[in-house]
Amino acid sequence: MPYEFMDGVVPAITTPFAADGQVDHDFFAKHVRILLDSGCRGIVVLGSVGESGTLTTDEKRAVMRTAVRAAGPRKCVMSGVAALSTADAVALARMAADEGCAGLMVLPAYVYSTDAREMMAHVGAVIAATPLPCMLYNNPIAYTTDFPPEQVAELCKRHANLVSIKESSADVRRVTAIRALLHDRIKVLAGVDDLIVESIAAGATGWIAGLVNGLPKESVRLFDLARAGRWDEAYRLYEWFLPLLRLDTMPKLIQLTKLVQEMTGMGNARVRPPRLQLEGQELAEARQTIQRALETRPALG
Repeated sequence: MPYEFMDGVVPAITTPFAADGQVDHDFFAKHVRILLDSGCRGIVVLGSVGESGTLTTDEKRAVMRTAVRAAGPRKCVMSGVAALSTADAVALARMAADEGCAGLMVLPAYVYSTDAREMMAHVGAVIAATPLPCMLYNNPIAYTTDFPPEQVAELCKRHANLVSIKESSADVRRVTAIRALLHDRIKVLAGVDDLIVESIAAGATGWIAGLVNGLPKESVRLFDLARAGRWDEAYRLYEWFLPLLRLDTMPKLIQLTKLVQEMTGMGNARVRPPRLQLEGQELAEARQTIQRALETRPALG
């Protein structure tokens, strides 16, 4: 299948903020280039980890534009598309196309979670809004809307440009179930960091990753080892990485991911309200977990 920017490690990139609370576009462009130069195949901007819900429409456009320019001829930037209304989501999808994004990651509607008919109509309208290749984001844990394999198959039947799914149900059996129904019609990407090796073993061909923002080389090496079937080496690296990868599953995953970035010299820990930076015991425990891992960080060669 084409669309190689939907294979391999694809960071759900964080949105960096300067001390005044504005988006730090200089660092953002640098971060995009670092991730791609480390072996990541694509970039997803404006996802949940990108704090999309706290950005204005103008800021979203500027984030897309900076990422597309930073990626340059690699043409591998996808934009997350999520909104309260279908009309706003469609407008955001068209904005992404206008700004040169190579694909879309389509989320269910914010806040309103309902039945299959309405949710499939919502994501279907977004997928149909542009000819860009689309990735469906299935995360029933966070969004309470679930797209089981049968609904994914129906959406694929309706929309030729639905070409991949970020599967974040935390049920690795979904990978095999989707593949059993659709075979190579759709790419399946793991969306839960601490299930990546299991997901690859089940047939996932990509990873929409969070901790990659602070640890890109380790993330790419882990993925490559697992895809190559070098399980002993993969599990040794995975065992080291798991305490950090599990941060991606916690309610304050954005604060934790940005703290990892700060402690690895890959950004700062600033977030935009209503999120607040960690403090007190919560911060101390998080720093201890991260520091312990960094003190035993493997030499990748």
